[in-house]
Amino acid sequence: MSGAALGLEIVFVFFLALFLLHRYGDFKKQHRLVIVATLLAWYLCFLIVFILPLDVSTTIYNRCKLAVNSSPVESNGSYVTLAPSKQKCFKPWSYIPDGIMPIFWRVVYWTSQFLTWILLPFMQSYARSGGFSITGKIKTALIENAIYYGTYLLIFGAFLIYVAVNPKFNLQWNQLQTIGIAAANTWGLFLLVLLLGYGLVEIPRSHWNGAKRGYLLMKTYFKAAKLMTEKADAEENLEDVMEVLRFILEVKPLGFPASFSQISFSYQCPTEYQERMGRNMDDYEDFEERQNSYPSEKSLVKLHKQVIYSVQRHRRTQVQWQILLEQAFYLEDVAKNETSATRQFVHTFQSQEPENKIVQYFYTPTVEWYWECLLRPWFYRVLAVVLATFSVIVVWSECTFFSTNPVLSLFAVFIQLAEKTYNYIYIEMACFLTIFFLSICVYSTVFRIRVFNYYYLASHHQTDAYSLLFSGMLFCRLTPPLCLNFLGLTHMDATISHRDAQPTAYTSIMGSMRVLSFIADGFYIYYPMLVVILCIATYFSLGTRCLNLLGFQQFMGDSEMTSDLIDEGKELIRREKRKRQRQEEGENRRREWKERYGNREDSTRNRVVHTEQKESSFSETNTNRPLSKYTRSNGRTERDRIELLQDAEPLDFNADSINDDPLESDSGRYQPGGRYLSMSRSVIFDDV
Repeated sequence: MSGAALGLEIVFVFFLALFLLHRYGDFKKQHRLVIVATLLAWYLCFLIVFILPLDVSTTIYNRCKLAVNSSPVESNGSYVTLAPSKQKCFKPWSYIPDGIMPIFWRVVYWTSQFLTWILLPFMQSYARSGGFSITGKIKTALIENAIYYGTYLLIFGAFLIYVAVNPKFNLQWNQLQTIGIAAANTWGLFLLVLLLGYGLVEIPRSHWNGAKRGYLLMKTYFKAAKLMTEKADAEENLEDVMEVLRFILEVKPLGFPASFSQISFSYQCPTEYQERMGRNMDDYEDFEERQNSYPSEKSLVKLHKQVIYSVQRHRRTQVQWQILLEQAFYLEDVAKNETSATRQFVHTFQSQEPENKIVQYFYTPTVEWYWECLLRPWFYRVLAVVLATFSVIVVWSECTFFSTNPVLSLFAVFIQLAEKTYNYIYIEMACFLTIFFLSICVYSTVFRIRVFNYYYLASHHQTDAYSLLFSGMLFCRLTPPLCLNFLGLTHMDATISHRDAQPTAYTSIMGSMRVLSFIADGFYIYYPMLVVILCIATYFSLGTRCLNLLGFQQFMGDSEMTSDLIDEGKELIRREKRKRQRQEEGENRRREWKERYGNREDSTRNRVVHTEQKESSFSETNTNRPLSKYTRSNGRTERDRIELLQDAEPLDFNADSINDDPLESDSGRYQPGGRYLSMSRSVIFDDV
């Protein structure tokens, strides 16, 4: 089993990162370099989290061997032999041979740092650039990153001057390397505590609220109202950009570069906007007045950037709206089925995607009813209590991990108790659960956070290239300080435990933080205590209240604006539900009509064709009479079809709001009688 566990986890983590990236990214539409760079960043960060427990168990085994070999022999009863000399060191099942872990950590760490500080920022600017050539995009990326890289050089120079001025230090390559690592970890720890303080409270609370059906439904209505506003704004923004693009494509001069042609823009536009743009190319009548206002290359690059952004946002809001509708319909079905006497889950609408037959066999309507209406709320409550317990332990350990005598950190107590008995499976499980919970709290906040429309991780393949690369940057910057914080909580870091023991391979790669004593003895120890303040602020929703005061509507139960948005979202969901019900009824009627009149229409068509072939030898005057004879049954079928359409409601019919909403009554498509204007011949030919 030597090295087998390491190989299995390397393969497993790769497929885990690939699965998550497939959920948020789009392999078909996004550039391959963006997919590869993001996958590599996520993969390396997840790899550190999963491999670190193996490093801890291997280090404990090496410490045992070192203690056995260095223990003096008992002589004349005057010296008591150390306990490890009498105890055999058992090799852990996941033991990694010497020399592998230092090389592994060095490759993983420095590759992730190269990605987060050099490559990914450059690729971000390259992906957002509106240039039409590779050279133009590279030029734009270099200009945008000049200030970015200059800032980092300034920070690194400040640390370098501090070390050079201090007479205690001699500038060596290892110390310069440690200064760079300390600067990166300091920046990451600053952001880590902010995200951790939010996740420690929000994750248990979200699972507790997940057991409240009414709460979830109200929040879904709230999201529907906000998403509808964003969806309308995205459509309006895209129409404005297409209007400018249509004008530019019409007034382009004879020497207009081929790379700026319509193909450069329209390949990203939705089909309906391309058709509309092609139909309205002659709408501009003031061409002679604007013939001198030819667009410059800079304005075209800017427009191309706006097109990319507008199309991505429009597509994302459309997909999110459909997903939110399905979620709202399902929550309403759950609320209705809670009082069902048959104890079978009944859906209002059938799933649009085909379900797996195996899932249908085991997940029957009865099983679904028991899970959704009875078991799931209790499961979420129990899970919320377990997560809240973990959060309390983390907060306590963050505030007391610097105390070594006595040991107050609960994670350190658990690891030291297992270390005495060399229970490696327990050590690895305890380490994995601890670092996994810390990672979930931090990474989930990264997935939830949204910086306006510039950074937003949207599932169902709706995340743009800029957000994917930015998430890779955050993961690479947060994971190393997260692992160092974990080693400090468990007292596996010699800087925290103050023990002369063999460090882990991961700590040896980081170097000794004693080069910068004010960071090792001050910032790394006392700054994590701020997590208590951040947890209290998150518990009382201070950040949400501040955003609400600034005009960014957030879901708050005691807010009047929240109640208005809930009512608005409820009406939107109700309208979409009626629309879908009418669509299904229309499909059912068309299906019944085909089953009832389809055979008759086919036979009529065959008779007409047969008659035409039979009487082709006659003159035109003689063929008019039999043709009129056989078209009579076809006209009867047409009348049946017209009557059927007259009985059907139009798709946009709203019986409840026909007299209240002037927009629908003035649209010209529907009359109070319930029939289309196209059905009335007298109305159509009034002007003839």
